[in-house]
Amino acid sequence: MKRIFLYLAPLVLLASCAKNLDDYNVDQKNPAEVSQAPLFSNALKELTDDVTSPSVNINVFRFWIQQWTATTYQDEPRYNFVTRNIAQNFWEPLYQEVLHDLKQAKAYATDDTEIEDVQRNNQLAAIEITSVYAWTVLVNTWGDVPYTEALSDIGQPKYDDAATIYADLLNRLDAAIAMIDPNGDSFGSADLLYGGDMAAWLKFAHSLKLKMAITLADVDETKAREIISTSVAAAFTSNADNATFAYVSASPNNNPVSNNLNSQFTSRQDYVAGGPFISVLNSVQDPRRPFFFTTVNGEYVGGGIGSSNQYSTNSKPSDKVIAPDFEALLLDYSEVEFILAEAAARWGLGGTPSEHYNKAIEASITYWGGDDRDVATYLAQPAVAYETASGDWKEKIGVQKWLALYNRGYDAWVEWKRLDYPQLEPAFRAVDPGIIPNRLTYPISERTLNGTNVNAAASKLGGDDVVHKIFWDVN
Repeated sequence: MKRIFLYLAPLVLLASCAKNLDDYNVDQKNPAEVSQAPLFSNALKELTDDVTSPSVNINVFRFWIQQWTATTYQDEPRYNFVTRNIAQNFWEPLYQEVLHDLKQAKAYATDDTEIEDVQRNNQLAAIEITSVYAWTVLVNTWGDVPYTEALSDIGQPKYDDAATIYADLLNRLDAAIAMIDPNGDSFGSADLLYGGDMAAWLKFAHSLKLKMAITLADVDETKAREIISTSVAAAFTSNADNATFAYVSASPNNNPVSNNLNSQFTSRQDYVAGGPFISVLNSVQDPRRPFFFTTVNGEYVGGGIGSSNQYSTNSKPSDKVIAPDFEALLLDYSEVEFILAEAAARWGLGGTPSEHYNKAIEASITYWGGDDRDVATYLAQPAVAYETASGDWKEKIGVQKWLALYNRGYDAWVEWKRLDYPQLEPAFRAVDPGIIPNRLTYPISERTLNGTNVNAAASKLGGDDVVHKIFWDVN
């Protein structure tokens, strides 16, 4: 009897812990359903990781914009992004990890009966703003992409017109702005950008509108001017408003830059400063240099783009940049002021170009760690001052914006395409056709699984190659 009891006792205890046999089939580490909060958090992190990572398997824009270059392996600086399937690796997280999670978060928030309408609307607004941001990354990188039929059960979604997508995204952004109650609750600590501060999200949304508007400036001047005029007063007004993602020191939530450059996570020595970028920084004694890079015998030295470079004889990204807990930026105040400088130069909107240009540069220098004296000394240089710097407004703003967007390769690449400055030479031994890419080609998986729609999109563009430009890049 004692032996029988010993066998039966565990069964009784197990039975008391479960209501039915289905409870035994629940994977506690991979739940079938989650709430909107963790989905929103994950989408924010995946979005930030995708545009921040320097991995040659995912994000190579720092190479293309020549802020960094490589030591040994030169495929990516030379624009060979096929062997590593980079297009696929950049595309997939945006659809599968970001936009899919945001769609699910939206559904859960809509159906959540345990929160008040104000909180629900604020959650839906934050979800929508993040979605719009992610969609702009896709469009700015490829052009036409699956949109209206994406994230659905349709196995072969059509590719929507890029300009039409942009117009719809602006409408969605306006609708999200209208939903926001700045004093209401939202996601709280699950909001990894602003900690649930909806007044901050409101500024972010209007700043994103400015960013999208200036992107359209060469193809729809009327629309661009209208958006900037109506959103400028509600956009960022200082670095305190920046859309920053706060990474932490421990993996897997550390800054992905540290995974590729910090000795705490890797022993590889693949990245050094890009020569063209360092050359411009040195020519104006830029006060951000010690925050951007290390020195070699007291000097800032950059490597050749597409050439083999020795790690020990070139400057490397600084300890600040490669720190595991260094924050990432999705949009900042400096960008807003550069947009306003451009609007003033183009159309005479809102003050003078030099006023906003100076504020943009000041915001960047102080963000990185410089002080007021650094700002004044830098702006006093004839090669920097708006009135005397080389070229027209596109060159003046384009060069300084390139510097201010350091360590943000994707954004710097988009602005370089749009403004055509700085004028960069293609990499040494650049792969055919020998130009800095204007877009990524469509992923191989899309050609395999959705070939008819990919071919239609490529045909409309003029070819699925790096030569043809996104609809707004007309110059």
